[in-house]
Amino acid sequence: MSRRIHLAAHFPGVNNTTVWTDPTAGSQIDFSSFEYFARNAERGLFDYLFLAEGLRLREHRGRIHDLDVLGRPNTLAILAALAGVTENIGLVGTLSTTFNEPYELARQLATLDHLSNGRAGWNAVTSSDAFHGANFRRGGFLDHGDRYRRAAEFAELSKRLWSSWREDAIIADAETGEFLRRDAVEQVVHTSDLFDIDARFDVPRSPQNRPLIVQAGDSADGRDFATAHADVIFSLHTEFEDAQDFYRDVKGRLAAVGRQEDDLKILPAASFVLGDTLEEARERSREIALAQVRPETAITYLEQVWNRDFSGYDPDGPLPDVDPDTGPESAQGFANRHAAVRSRIAKLREVAETEKLSIRDLIIRLTANHTFVGTPGQVAADIDRYVQERATDGFTVVGHLTPHGLDEFTDRVIPLLQERGTYRESYEEGATLRETLGVAGEPVAV
Repeated sequence: MSRRIHLAAHFPGVNNTTVWTDPTAGSQIDFSSFEYFARNAERGLFDYLFLAEGLRLREHRGRIHDLDVLGRPNTLAILAALAGVTENIGLVGTLSTTFNEPYELARQLATLDHLSNGRAGWNAVTSSDAFHGANFRRGGFLDHGDRYRRAAEFAELSKRLWSSWREDAIIADAETGEFLRRDAVEQVVHTSDLFDIDARFDVPRSPQNRPLIVQAGDSADGRDFATAHADVIFSLHTEFEDAQDFYRDVKGRLAAVGRQEDDLKILPAASFVLGDTLEEARERSREIALAQVRPETAITYLEQVWNRDFSGYDPDGPLPDVDPDTGPESAQGFANRHAAVRSRIAKLREVAETEKLSIRDLIIRLTANHTFVGTPGQVAADIDRYVQERATDGFTVVGHLTPHGLDEFTDRVIPLLQERGTYRESYEEGATLRETLGVAGEPVAV
Protein backbone atom coordinates (compact mmCIF):
# COMPACT_ATOMS: atom_id res chain seq x y z
CA MET A 1 0.00 0.00 0.00
CA SER A 2 1.35 3.41 -0.97
CA ARG A 3 2.24 5.88 1.75
CA ARG A 4 0.46 9.24 1.87
CA ILE A 5 2.56 12.33 1.07
CA HIS A 6 2.35 15.20 3.57
CA LEU A 7 3.30 18.74 2.59
CA ALA A 8 3.73 21.93 4.60
CA ALA A 9 3.95 25.40 3.04
CA HIS A 10 6.77 27.61 4.34
CA PHE A 11 6.12 31.35 4.15
CA PRO A 12 9.49 32.75 2.99
CA GLY A 13 11.40 35.77 4.16
CA VAL A 14 13.65 35.10 7.16
CA ASN A 15 16.74 34.12 5.16
CA ASN A 16 18.24 34.59 1.73
CA THR A 17 15.88 32.03 0.17
CA THR A 18 13.64 34.91 -0.85
CA VAL A 19 14.36 36.92 -4.01
CA TRP A 20 13.37 40.47 -3.11
CA THR A 21 14.53 41.98 -6.40
CA ASP A 22 11.89 40.13 -8.42
CA PRO A 23 9.23 42.60 -9.68
CA THR A 24 6.48 40.34 -8.31
CA ALA A 25 7.94 40.26 -4.79
CA GLY A 26 5.39 41.37 -2.21
CA SER A 27 5.34 42.80 1.29
CA GLN A 28 6.42 41.01 4.45
CA ILE A 29 4.11 43.26 6.47
CA ASP A 30 0.90 43.69 4.45
CA PHE A 31 -1.65 41.10 5.53
CA SER A 32 -2.65 40.57 1.90
CA SER A 33 0.66 38.72 1.37
CA PHE A 34 -0.05 36.29 4.18
CA GLU A 35 -3.66 35.85 3.11
CA TYR A 36 -2.72 35.15 -0.52
CA PHE A 37 -0.08 32.63 0.53
CA ALA A 38 -2.42 30.85 2.96
CA ARG A 39 -5.31 30.65 0.49
CA ASN A 40 -3.00 29.33 -2.22
CA ALA A 41 -1.54 26.70 0.13
CA GLU A 42 -5.06 25.66 1.09
CA ARG A 43 -5.95 25.43 -2.59
CA GLY A 44 -3.01 23.04 -2.90
CA LEU A 45 -4.37 20.97 0.03
CA PHE A 46 -1.20 21.42 2.09
CA ASP A 47 -1.31 20.01 5.63
CA TYR A 48 -0.27 23.27 7.20
CA LEU A 49 1.22 26.70 6.67
CA PHE A 50 4.57 27.18 8.42
CA LEU A 51 5.52 30.67 9.56
CA ALA A 52 9.12 31.33 10.58
CA GLU A 53 9.96 34.03 13.08
CA GLY A 54 12.83 36.41 13.61
CA LEU A 55 13.10 38.10 17.00
CA ARG A 56 15.42 40.85 15.83
CA LEU A 57 16.43 42.53 12.60
CA ARG A 58 19.72 41.12 11.41
CA GLU A 59 22.76 43.34 11.72
CA HIS A 60 26.19 43.17 10.17
CA ARG A 61 29.22 45.26 11.06
CA GLY A 62 27.05 47.51 13.22
CA ARG A 63 24.41 48.19 10.59
CA ILE A 64 20.97 46.76 9.83
CA HIS A 65 21.42 44.10 7.16
CA ASP A 66 20.12 45.74 3.97
CA LEU A 67 19.22 42.38 2.41
CA ASP A 68 16.94 41.35 5.27
CA VAL A 69 13.17 41.59 5.53
CA LEU A 70 11.73 44.98 6.42
CA GLY A 71 10.21 44.15 9.80
CA ARG A 72 9.13 40.98 11.59
CA PRO A 73 5.45 41.01 12.62
CA ASN A 74 4.23 38.95 15.57
CA THR A 75 3.67 35.32 14.60
CA LEU A 76 0.61 34.59 16.73
CA ALA A 77 -1.21 37.72 15.57
CA ILE A 78 -0.71 36.73 11.93
CA LEU A 79 -1.86 33.16 12.50
CA ALA A 80 -4.96 34.33 14.38
CA ALA A 81 -5.86 36.57 11.45
CA LEU A 82 -5.26 33.72 8.99
CA ALA A 83 -7.59 31.49 11.00
CA GLY A 84 -10.39 33.79 9.92
CA VAL A 85 -9.69 33.57 6.18
CA THR A 86 -8.96 29.82 5.92
CA GLU A 87 -11.00 26.73 6.77
CA ASN A 88 -8.86 23.59 6.61
CA ILE A 89 -5.14 24.27 6.50
CA GLY A 90 -3.10 24.03 9.71
CA LEU A 91 -1.44 27.14 11.14
CA VAL A 92 2.03 26.56 12.63
CA GLY A 93 4.21 29.30 14.07
CA THR A 94 7.82 29.38 15.26
CA LEU A 95 8.06 30.48 18.90
CA SER A 96 11.12 30.33 21.14
CA THR A 97 11.31 28.30 24.35
CA THR A 98 14.16 30.55 25.49
CA PHE A 99 12.35 33.88 25.35
CA ASN A 100 8.81 32.87 26.38
CA GLU A 101 7.18 31.43 29.50
CA PRO A 102 5.16 28.18 29.54
CA TYR A 103 1.84 29.41 30.97
CA GLU A 104 1.63 32.49 28.75
CA LEU A 105 2.60 30.74 25.52
CA ALA A 106 0.48 27.66 26.23
CA ARG A 107 -2.51 29.97 26.78
CA GLN A 108 -1.90 31.85 23.52
CA LEU A 109 -1.54 28.64 21.50
CA ALA A 110 -4.59 27.03 23.11
CA THR A 111 -6.59 30.15 22.23
CA LEU A 112 -5.42 29.95 18.61
CA ASP A 113 -6.37 26.27 18.57
CA HIS A 114 -9.93 27.16 19.61
CA LEU A 115 -10.18 30.08 17.18
CA SER A 116 -9.09 27.84 14.30
CA ASN A 117 -11.18 24.80 15.32
CA GLY A 118 -8.15 22.67 16.09
CA ARG A 119 -5.66 23.78 13.44
CA ALA A 120 -2.89 25.34 15.58
CA GLY A 121 0.70 24.21 15.80
CA TRP A 122 3.89 25.35 17.52
CA ASN A 123 7.38 25.06 16.06
CA ALA A 124 9.32 24.94 19.32
CA VAL A 125 12.82 26.34 18.86
CA THR A 126 15.65 27.17 21.22
CA SER A 127 17.57 30.46 21.03
CA SER A 128 21.07 30.78 22.40
CA ASP A 129 22.79 33.99 21.45
CA ALA A 130 23.01 37.26 23.33
CA PHE A 131 22.32 39.21 20.10
CA HIS A 132 18.68 38.12 20.17
CA GLY A 133 18.64 37.95 23.96
CA ALA A 134 19.44 41.66 24.21
CA ASN A 135 15.79 42.29 23.32
CA PHE A 136 14.74 40.39 26.45
CA ARG A 137 15.35 40.89 30.15
CA ARG A 138 17.34 37.67 30.54
CA GLY A 139 19.98 38.72 28.04
CA GLY A 140 19.65 35.42 26.30
CA PHE A 141 22.76 33.33 26.68
CA LEU A 142 22.23 29.66 27.50
CA ASP A 143 24.63 26.80 26.95
CA HIS A 144 23.52 24.17 24.45
CA GLY A 145 22.56 21.60 27.08
CA ASP A 146 20.64 24.17 29.13
CA ARG A 147 18.72 25.31 26.05
CA TYR A 148 17.35 21.83 25.44
CA ARG A 149 16.77 21.18 29.13
CA ARG A 150 14.67 24.34 29.21
CA ALA A 151 12.91 23.38 25.97
CA ALA A 152 12.03 19.90 27.24
CA GLU A 153 10.74 21.24 30.56
CA PHE A 154 8.86 23.99 28.70
CA ALA A 155 7.16 21.48 26.38
CA GLU A 156 6.28 19.13 29.23
CA LEU A 157 4.72 21.95 31.24
CA SER A 158 2.79 23.18 28.21
CA LYS A 159 1.35 19.72 27.63
CA ARG A 160 0.38 19.42 31.31
CA LEU A 161 -1.42 22.76 31.11
CA TRP A 162 -3.22 21.83 27.88
CA SER A 163 -4.39 18.52 29.34
CA SER A 164 -5.28 19.85 32.81
CA TRP A 165 -8.99 20.16 31.98
CA ARG A 166 -11.04 16.99 32.33
CA GLU A 167 -12.33 16.00 28.92
CA ASP A 168 -15.96 16.11 30.09
CA ALA A 169 -15.71 19.35 32.10
CA ILE A 170 -17.34 21.70 29.60
CA ILE A 171 -20.00 19.21 28.47
CA ALA A 172 -21.06 18.34 32.01
CA ASP A 173 -21.38 21.94 33.12
CA ALA A 174 -23.21 22.98 29.97
CA GLU A 175 -25.78 20.26 30.57
CA THR A 176 -26.39 21.15 34.23
CA GLY A 177 -26.04 24.89 33.92
CA GLU A 178 -23.70 24.87 36.88
CA PHE A 179 -20.49 26.79 37.27
CA LEU A 180 -17.30 24.97 36.32
CA ARG A 181 -16.39 22.55 39.08
CA ARG A 182 -13.06 23.10 40.78
CA ASP A 183 -12.12 19.43 40.41
CA ALA A 184 -12.59 19.65 36.64
CA VAL A 185 -9.32 21.54 36.23
CA GLU A 186 -6.08 20.08 37.61
CA GLN A 187 -3.79 22.34 39.60
CA VAL A 188 -0.44 22.37 37.78
CA VAL A 189 2.41 22.77 40.26
CA HIS A 190 6.03 22.71 39.17
CA THR A 191 9.20 24.08 40.77
CA SER A 192 12.72 23.89 39.36
CA ASP A 193 15.68 26.16 38.74
CA LEU A 194 14.04 27.10 35.42
CA PHE A 195 10.34 27.47 36.15
CA ASP A 196 8.14 28.00 39.19
CA ILE A 197 4.45 27.48 38.39
CA ASP A 198 1.36 27.03 40.56
CA ALA A 199 -1.54 27.46 38.17
CA ARG A 200 -4.99 26.46 37.02
CA PHE A 201 -5.14 26.78 33.25
CA ASP A 202 -7.98 28.98 32.04
CA VAL A 203 -8.45 27.64 28.49
CA PRO A 204 -10.46 24.41 27.98
CA ARG A 205 -9.21 21.53 25.86
CA SER A 206 -9.27 22.34 22.17
CA PRO A 207 -10.82 20.21 19.41
CA GLN A 208 -7.51 18.40 18.86
CA ASN A 209 -6.77 18.09 22.60
CA ARG A 210 -3.59 20.14 22.30
CA PRO A 211 -1.77 22.12 19.60
CA LEU A 212 0.62 20.25 17.32
CA ILE A 213 4.33 20.48 18.22
CA VAL A 214 6.98 20.82 15.50
CA GLN A 215 10.72 20.68 16.23
CA ALA A 216 13.67 21.81 14.12
CA GLY A 217 16.86 20.89 16.04
CA ASP A 218 19.23 18.29 14.59
CA SER A 219 21.66 17.63 17.45
CA ALA A 220 21.44 14.55 19.67
CA ASP A 221 19.56 16.68 22.21
CA GLY A 222 17.25 17.93 19.47
CA ARG A 223 16.46 14.40 18.31
CA ASP A 224 15.76 13.31 21.87
CA PHE A 225 13.43 16.29 22.32
CA ALA A 226 11.59 15.39 19.10
CA THR A 227 11.24 11.76 20.13
CA ALA A 228 9.69 12.71 23.45
CA HIS A 229 7.58 15.74 22.51
CA ALA A 230 7.26 16.51 18.80
CA ASP A 231 4.63 15.50 16.27
CA VAL A 232 6.66 16.77 13.28
CA ILE A 233 10.37 17.34 12.63
CA PHE A 234 11.37 20.17 10.29
CA SER A 235 14.74 18.77 9.22
CA LEU A 236 17.53 19.82 6.87
CA HIS A 237 18.23 16.32 5.55
CA THR A 238 17.32 16.36 1.86
CA GLU A 239 20.04 14.26 0.23
CA PHE A 240 18.31 10.92 -0.30
CA GLU A 241 20.62 8.55 1.57
CA ASP A 242 21.26 11.09 4.32
CA ALA A 243 17.50 11.58 4.69
CA GLN A 244 17.00 7.81 4.96
CA ASP A 245 19.65 7.62 7.69
CA PHE A 246 17.99 10.44 9.62
CA TYR A 247 14.56 8.83 9.19
CA ARG A 248 15.80 5.48 10.53
CA ASP A 249 17.60 7.10 13.47
CA VAL A 250 14.69 9.23 14.66
CA LYS A 251 11.91 6.74 13.97
CA GLY A 252 14.00 4.04 15.64
CA ARG A 253 13.92 5.99 18.91
CA LEU A 254 10.12 6.08 19.14
CA ALA A 255 9.44 2.55 20.42
CA ALA A 256 11.43 3.24 23.57
CA VAL A 257 8.93 5.97 24.54
CA GLY A 258 5.85 4.00 23.50
CA ARG A 259 5.27 5.70 20.14
CA GLN A 260 4.65 4.34 16.65
CA GLU A 261 6.39 5.22 13.37
CA ASP A 262 3.55 7.43 12.13
CA ASP A 263 3.22 9.30 15.43
CA LEU A 264 6.10 11.55 14.34
CA LYS A 265 6.26 12.97 10.80
CA ILE A 266 9.54 14.09 9.21
CA LEU A 267 9.10 16.98 6.76
CA PRO A 268 12.46 18.47 5.69
CA ALA A 269 12.70 21.86 4.04
CA ALA A 270 12.70 21.57 0.25
CA SER A 271 13.08 24.19 -2.46
CA PHE A 272 12.15 23.59 -6.09
CA VAL A 273 12.62 24.99 -9.59
CA LEU A 274 10.43 23.85 -12.48
CA GLY A 275 10.92 23.95 -16.22
CA ASP A 276 9.32 22.44 -19.30
CA THR A 277 12.58 20.52 -19.75
CA LEU A 278 15.34 19.54 -17.36
CA GLU A 279 17.75 21.91 -19.13
CA GLU A 280 15.33 24.82 -18.75
CA ALA A 281 14.84 24.01 -15.05
CA ARG A 282 18.60 23.97 -14.49
CA GLU A 283 19.00 27.33 -16.22
CA ARG A 284 16.23 28.81 -14.06
CA SER A 285 17.80 27.31 -10.96
CA ARG A 286 21.08 29.07 -11.71
CA GLU A 287 19.32 32.40 -12.34
CA ILE A 288 17.34 32.16 -9.11
CA ALA A 289 20.42 31.15 -7.11
CA LEU A 290 22.33 34.18 -8.37
CA ALA A 291 19.42 36.39 -7.30
CA GLN A 292 19.28 34.69 -3.89
CA VAL A 293 23.02 35.08 -3.31
CA ARG A 294 23.98 38.49 -4.55
CA PRO A 295 27.68 39.50 -4.44
CA GLU A 296 27.26 41.41 -1.17
CA THR A 297 25.38 38.47 0.37
CA ALA A 298 28.30 36.14 -0.37
CA ILE A 299 30.85 38.51 1.16
CA THR A 300 28.64 39.05 4.23
CA TYR A 301 28.45 35.29 4.77
CA LEU A 302 32.25 34.99 4.80
CA GLU A 303 32.69 38.01 7.07
CA GLN A 304 30.36 36.44 9.62
CA VAL A 305 32.36 33.20 9.59
CA TRP A 306 35.82 34.76 9.60
CA ASN A 307 34.85 37.81 11.72
CA ARG A 308 36.93 39.98 9.37
CA ASP A 309 36.32 42.76 6.87
CA PHE A 310 36.33 41.23 3.37
CA SER A 311 34.79 44.20 1.54
CA GLY A 312 37.83 44.41 -0.72
CA TYR A 313 37.53 40.82 -1.93
CA ASP A 314 36.06 39.78 -5.28
CA PRO A 315 32.99 37.56 -4.71
CA ASP A 316 33.82 35.80 -7.97
CA GLY A 317 37.36 35.08 -6.77
CA PRO A 318 38.81 32.45 -4.39
CA LEU A 319 38.32 32.21 -0.64
CA PRO A 320 40.50 34.54 1.47
CA ASP A 321 43.82 33.00 2.46
CA VAL A 322 43.78 34.46 5.99
CA ASP A 323 43.00 33.14 9.45
CA PRO A 324 39.75 34.01 11.21
CA ASP A 325 39.53 36.49 14.06
CA THR A 326 38.23 34.36 16.92
CA GLY A 327 38.66 36.95 19.67
CA PRO A 328 41.22 37.37 22.45
CA GLU A 329 42.81 34.24 23.83
CA SER A 330 41.80 35.27 27.33
CA ALA A 331 38.10 35.19 26.43
CA GLN A 332 35.95 32.50 28.01
CA GLY A 333 35.57 29.50 25.72
CA PHE A 334 38.30 30.72 23.35
CA ALA A 335 39.76 27.27 22.67
CA ASN A 336 36.44 25.69 21.74
CA ARG A 337 35.35 28.66 19.64
CA HIS A 338 38.71 28.84 17.87
CA ALA A 339 38.63 25.11 17.05
CA ALA A 340 35.01 25.21 15.85
CA VAL A 341 35.60 28.18 13.54
CA ARG A 342 38.80 26.71 12.11
CA SER A 343 37.03 23.38 11.50
CA ARG A 344 34.20 25.12 9.68
CA ILE A 345 36.60 27.12 7.52
CA ALA A 346 38.59 23.98 6.71
CA LYS A 347 35.38 22.35 5.42
CA LEU A 348 34.57 25.42 3.34
CA ARG A 349 38.04 25.35 1.81
CA GLU A 350 37.75 21.64 1.07
CA VAL A 351 34.44 22.07 -0.78
CA ALA A 352 35.69 25.12 -2.68
CA GLU A 353 38.92 23.43 -3.76
CA THR A 354 37.32 20.09 -4.66
CA GLU A 355 34.57 21.67 -6.75
CA LYS A 356 36.67 24.66 -7.91
CA LEU A 357 34.18 27.22 -6.60
CA SER A 358 34.45 30.97 -6.25
CA ILE A 359 33.27 32.68 -3.07
CA ARG A 360 29.83 33.35 -4.52
CA ASP A 361 29.46 29.88 -6.03
CA LEU A 362 30.47 28.32 -2.71
CA ILE A 363 27.76 30.26 -0.85
CA ILE A 364 25.26 29.29 -3.54
CA ARG A 365 26.34 25.68 -3.05
CA LEU A 366 25.75 25.98 0.69
CA THR A 367 22.60 28.09 0.86
CA ALA A 368 20.86 28.05 -2.52
CA ASN A 369 21.33 24.49 -3.75
CA HIS A 370 17.73 23.78 -4.79
CA THR A 371 16.35 20.44 -3.65
CA PHE A 372 14.22 19.53 -6.67
CA VAL A 373 15.07 20.82 -10.14
CA GLY A 374 13.30 19.45 -13.19
CA THR A 375 10.01 19.13 -14.99
CA PRO A 376 6.83 18.90 -12.87
CA GLY A 377 6.72 15.17 -13.61
CA GLN A 378 10.30 14.65 -12.46
CA VAL A 379 9.75 16.65 -9.26
CA ALA A 380 6.54 14.75 -8.46
CA ALA A 381 8.31 11.43 -9.03
CA ASP A 382 11.23 12.45 -6.78
CA ILE A 383 8.94 13.55 -3.96
CA ASP A 384 6.98 10.32 -4.20
CA ARG A 385 10.18 8.26 -4.12
CA TYR A 386 11.38 9.93 -0.92
CA VAL A 387 8.12 9.10 0.83
CA GLN A 388 7.59 5.58 -0.48
CA GLU A 389 11.20 4.57 0.31
CA ARG A 390 11.05 6.08 3.82
CA ALA A 391 13.48 8.92 3.45
CA THR A 392 10.77 11.36 4.60
CA ASP A 393 7.04 11.57 5.26
CA GLY A 394 6.84 14.54 2.92
CA PHE A 395 8.35 18.02 2.69
CA THR A 396 8.08 21.57 3.93
CA VAL A 397 8.02 23.35 0.58
CA VAL A 398 9.92 26.66 0.43
CA GLY A 399 9.33 28.98 -2.52
CA HIS A 400 11.62 31.83 -3.51
CA LEU A 401 8.98 34.55 -3.84
CA THR A 402 6.67 36.33 -1.40
CA PRO A 403 3.76 35.67 -1.63
CA HIS A 404 3.68 33.78 -4.96
CA GLY A 405 6.27 31.12 -4.07
CA LEU A 406 3.86 28.17 -4.24
CA ASP A 407 1.92 29.14 -7.37
CA GLU A 408 3.81 26.91 -9.79
CA PHE A 409 4.05 24.02 -7.37
CA THR A 410 0.33 24.09 -6.64
CA ASP A 411 -0.63 24.37 -10.30
CA ARG A 412 1.85 21.94 -11.84
CA VAL A 413 3.12 19.45 -9.24
CA ILE A 414 0.16 18.85 -6.93
CA PRO A 415 -2.09 17.44 -9.73
CA LEU A 416 0.63 14.95 -10.68
CA LEU A 417 0.98 13.77 -7.08
CA GLN A 418 -2.79 13.29 -7.00
CA GLU A 419 -2.64 11.25 -10.21
CA ARG A 420 -0.18 8.95 -8.47
CA GLY A 421 -2.75 8.35 -5.76
CA THR A 422 -0.36 9.39 -2.99
CA TYR A 423 -1.71 12.88 -2.27
CA ARG A 424 -5.15 13.86 -1.04
CA GLU A 425 -7.92 14.99 -3.41
CA SER A 426 -9.65 17.03 -0.70
CA TYR A 427 -9.54 17.81 2.99
CA GLU A 428 -11.60 15.72 5.35
CA GLU A 429 -14.47 17.90 6.47
CA GLY A 430 -13.95 19.33 9.95
CA ALA A 431 -10.59 17.60 10.45
CA THR A 432 -8.15 18.98 13.00
CA LEU A 433 -4.52 19.49 12.05
CA ARG A 434 -3.61 16.40 14.03
CA GLU A 435 -6.16 14.37 12.03
CA THR A 436 -4.98 15.86 8.72
CA LEU A 437 -1.41 14.78 9.47
CA GLY A 438 -2.45 11.44 10.95
CA VAL A 439 -0.51 11.88 14.20
CA ALA A 440 -1.86 10.73 17.54
CA GLY A 441 -1.80 12.84 20.66
CA GLU A 442 -1.12 11.57 24.14
CA PRO A 443 -3.91 9.50 25.71
CA VAL A 444 -6.56 11.77 27.18
CA ALA A 445 -6.79 11.45 30.98
CA VAL A 446 -10.42 11.83 32.06
